[in-house]
Amino acid sequence: MSNIPDSLKYTKEHEWVAAASTALVFRVGITDYAQAALGDIVYVQLPKIGENLVADKVCGEVESTKSVSEIFSPVTGNVVAINSDLNSSPESINTDPYGDGWLFEVSVDSEPQNLLSASDYAAITA
Repeated sequence: MSNIPDSLKYTKEHEWVAAASTALVFRVGITDYAQAALGDIVYVQLPKIGENLVADKVCGEVESTKSVSEIFSPVTGNVVAINSDLNSSPESINTDPYGDGWLFEVSVDSEPQNLLSASDYAAITA
Protein backbone atom coordinates (compact mmCIF):
# COMPACT_ATOMS: atom_id res chain seq x y z
CA MET A 1 0.00 0.00 0.00
CA SER A 2 1.40 3.38 -0.96
CA ASN A 3 1.75 6.41 1.28
CA ILE A 4 -1.02 8.99 0.65
CA PRO A 5 -0.72 11.95 3.07
CA ASP A 6 -4.06 13.51 4.04
CA SER A 7 -2.55 17.02 3.93
CA LEU A 8 -2.04 16.95 0.14
CA LYS A 9 -4.31 17.14 -2.89
CA TYR A 10 -3.93 14.78 -5.87
CA THR A 11 -4.64 14.28 -9.56
CA LYS A 12 -5.78 11.20 -11.46
CA GLU A 13 -2.40 11.36 -13.25
CA HIS A 14 -0.61 10.70 -9.91
CA GLU A 15 0.72 14.16 -9.10
CA TRP A 16 0.39 15.72 -5.67
CA VAL A 17 -0.13 19.40 -4.81
CA ALA A 18 0.71 21.20 -1.56
CA ALA A 19 0.52 24.83 -0.52
CA ALA A 20 4.03 26.33 -0.47
CA SER A 21 5.22 29.01 1.94
CA THR A 22 3.83 31.87 -0.18
CA ALA A 23 0.12 32.52 -0.79
CA LEU A 24 -1.14 31.08 -4.08
CA VAL A 25 2.11 29.19 -4.72
CA PHE A 26 1.82 25.42 -4.86
CA ARG A 27 4.49 22.71 -4.78
CA VAL A 28 4.03 19.75 -7.13
CA GLY A 29 5.47 16.24 -7.18
CA ILE A 30 4.60 12.70 -8.17
CA THR A 31 2.98 10.37 -5.70
CA ASP A 32 4.48 7.43 -3.86
CA TYR A 33 2.21 5.18 -5.95
CA ALA A 34 3.62 6.65 -9.20
CA GLN A 35 7.28 6.39 -8.16
CA ALA A 36 6.78 2.77 -7.10
CA ALA A 37 5.15 1.93 -10.44
CA LEU A 38 7.98 3.62 -12.35
CA GLY A 39 10.81 1.89 -10.51
CA ASP A 40 14.28 3.40 -10.21
CA ILE A 41 14.12 6.99 -11.50
CA VAL A 42 17.22 8.02 -13.44
CA TYR A 43 16.27 11.34 -15.09
CA VAL A 44 13.71 14.14 -14.74
CA GLN A 45 12.85 16.84 -17.28
CA LEU A 46 11.22 19.75 -15.45
CA PRO A 47 9.52 22.88 -16.79
CA LYS A 48 11.59 26.07 -16.85
CA ILE A 49 11.25 28.89 -14.32
CA GLY A 50 8.95 31.49 -15.85
CA GLU A 51 7.14 28.93 -18.01
CA ASN A 52 3.36 29.19 -18.08
CA LEU A 53 1.67 25.87 -17.38
CA VAL A 54 -1.89 24.80 -18.16
CA ALA A 55 -3.70 22.36 -15.90
CA ASP A 56 -3.83 18.80 -17.24
CA LYS A 57 -1.22 19.51 -19.95
CA VAL A 58 2.19 17.82 -20.15
CA CYS A 59 4.97 19.91 -18.57
CA GLY A 60 7.83 17.43 -18.18
CA GLU A 61 8.78 13.80 -17.90
CA VAL A 62 10.25 11.26 -15.54
CA GLU A 63 12.50 8.52 -16.89
CA SER A 64 13.08 5.30 -15.01
CA THR A 65 14.82 2.05 -15.73
CA LYS A 66 11.40 0.71 -16.80
CA SER A 67 9.85 3.53 -18.85
CA VAL A 68 9.34 7.23 -19.51
CA SER A 69 6.27 8.87 -17.98
CA GLU A 70 4.85 12.33 -18.66
CA ILE A 71 4.32 14.86 -15.88
CA PHE A 72 1.01 16.71 -16.13
CA SER A 73 0.60 20.09 -14.47
CA PRO A 74 -2.16 19.85 -11.87
CA VAL A 75 -2.69 23.64 -11.96
CA THR A 76 -2.59 26.56 -14.36
CA GLY A 77 0.05 29.13 -13.50
CA ASN A 78 3.64 30.32 -13.76
CA VAL A 79 6.62 28.19 -12.65
CA VAL A 80 8.44 30.08 -9.88
CA ALA A 81 10.84 27.35 -8.68
CA ILE A 82 12.19 23.98 -9.72
CA ASN A 83 13.95 21.36 -7.65
CA SER A 84 17.37 21.60 -9.32
CA ASP A 85 18.72 18.98 -6.88
CA LEU A 86 16.94 16.40 -9.04
CA ASN A 87 19.47 17.02 -11.83
CA SER A 88 22.12 15.21 -9.80
CA SER A 89 19.83 13.10 -7.56
CA PRO A 90 16.67 12.07 -9.45
CA GLU A 91 16.42 9.05 -7.15
CA SER A 92 15.16 11.46 -4.45
CA ILE A 93 11.76 10.99 -6.05
CA ASN A 94 11.93 7.30 -5.13
CA THR A 95 13.25 7.77 -1.61
CA ASP A 96 11.23 10.86 -0.58
CA PRO A 97 8.46 11.67 -3.09
CA TYR A 98 6.68 14.08 -0.72
CA GLY A 99 9.82 15.79 0.58
CA ASP A 100 13.18 16.08 -1.19
CA GLY A 101 11.65 14.59 -4.35
CA TRP A 102 9.31 17.52 -5.09
CA LEU A 103 9.41 18.72 -8.72
CA PHE A 104 8.43 22.40 -9.10
CA GLU A 105 6.38 25.28 -7.65
CA VAL A 106 3.68 27.18 -9.50
CA SER A 107 2.19 30.60 -8.78
CA VAL A 108 -1.54 30.63 -9.53
CA ASP A 109 -4.26 33.28 -9.73
CA SER A 110 -6.71 31.44 -7.49
CA GLU A 111 -6.98 28.38 -5.29
CA PRO A 112 -6.83 25.20 -7.44
CA GLN A 113 -10.09 23.38 -8.04
CA ASN A 114 -10.90 19.84 -9.17
CA LEU A 115 -8.11 18.17 -7.19
CA LEU A 116 -8.69 14.90 -5.35
CA SER A 117 -8.64 14.41 -1.59
CA ALA A 118 -6.40 11.70 -0.14
CA SER A 119 -9.36 9.33 0.21
CA ASP A 120 -10.51 9.97 -3.37
CA TYR A 121 -6.98 9.35 -4.65
CA ALA A 122 -6.66 6.20 -2.54
CA ALA A 123 -9.84 4.88 -4.16
CA ILE A 124 -8.40 5.18 -7.67
CA THR A 125 -5.11 3.51 -6.72
CA ALA A 126 -6.70 0.60 -4.84
